[in-house]
Amino acid sequence: MEAKIKKRKKKGPLAFIQELKEELKKVSWTTKPELISATKVVIGATFCFGIGIYFSDFCIRGVLELVKKTALFIFG
Repeated sequence: MEAKIKKRKKKGPLAFIQELKEELKKVSWTTKPELISATKVVIGATFCFGIGIYFSDFCIRGVLELVKKTALFIFG
């Protein structure tokens, strides 16, 4: 079986823009309420992850300080 290769004709910039407009008409755009809702979710998730990372860092720093103080106590 031979694969048929279609040759594309080069089109000018105006034809490209026209095709682009036609394709953008087919896109299913989100509504404003959906966009606002999704934005709130992203901001909330970012805030929660930030707080989680902060507390993880705080705990790890505390453990490392404890190890440091213990090592200094033992080894002088």
